[in-house]
Amino acid sequence: MHSFLRAIGFSNIKDRLDLEHLINLITELPSEKRVYTSQDGRMLAEVTRLFGKQFGITVRGDYDKEGKFYMEHYFPYVKGSYMSTKEDLSIIKRVDTDAYTGMSDDVRLGVSLIFYLQNVVDHFDELKARNQLDRPYPIYLSALSISGKILLPLERDEKLVKSNSAEVQYRRQLITEAKKGNQEAIDSLTIDDIDMYAMISRRAKVEDIYTIVETTFTPYGSESDNYTILGTILDLETVKNDITGEEIYILGLSCNDVIFQVAINKNDLYGEPMVGRRFKGNIWLQGFVDFNYNNA
Repeated sequence: MHSFLRAIGFSNIKDRLDLEHLINLITELPSEKRVYTSQDGRMLAEVTRLFGKQFGITVRGDYDKEGKFYMEHYFPYVKGSYMSTKEDLSIIKRVDTDAYTGMSDDVRLGVSLIFYLQNVVDHFDELKARNQLDRPYPIYLSALSISGKILLPLERDEKLVKSNSAEVQYRRQLITEAKKGNQEAIDSLTIDDIDMYAMISRRAKVEDIYTIVETTFTPYGSESDNYTILGTILDLETVKNDITGEEIYILGLSCNDVIFQVAINKNDLYGEPMVGRRFKGNIWLQGFVDFNYNNA
């Protein structure tokens, strides 16, 4: 069973029988169905059922010639409302299933952003029409979490905020130049990292680390699309699972200036979320890619 089912309100799924009832409900009464027919005649399908505002479960599999559906795998999801980034995109198939991950370089993070692709059928349609991913695409990031806590915000000085913003912009320019092979930019970034490490080491002796670091976005564990994050809450909404009645928090976060939404079961969040406070937790990052952008 998928460990993130509880993030969208299905903490009561305890065994295979419960899961089969849930999967049957999705395939028999879907909210949406998308089908792609490959050149060899294979009919790949994504069958989706919403169980609340923005969140649900997608079952991916195949239809045979008689129209019978065979499940390959399923995944819970939350649909992002914010365009988080718009960059060149690579999509890679996973080895074990018909699942795909997207990878995009975002200078705000300084690392490759890897996420679980929600709309694989749209990806196949795009490849069929264009043969390749040949331009930047808007990416709507979202995430599920099964463990998180709320931290208080940092005291902000307006002059310091403006100074930090200018430094961030300059660092992004250096990262862009470094990727092009500019040695001066590479050396400058190296020196900045050494200075930052020295500053954090000095302050960490007398301060809590979370009064020094405002946001973080760090790969977590062995899965490439899992991250540990610390982000500022921009907005929040409490919604209910239509089937179980469990309450879900959908938090809009700013993390290293990347904006996305995280869904977490109310019972799995320690503390009271409020706009301006910070969320810290482990997440499974997902993404919906708008392949139809400027496609008309």
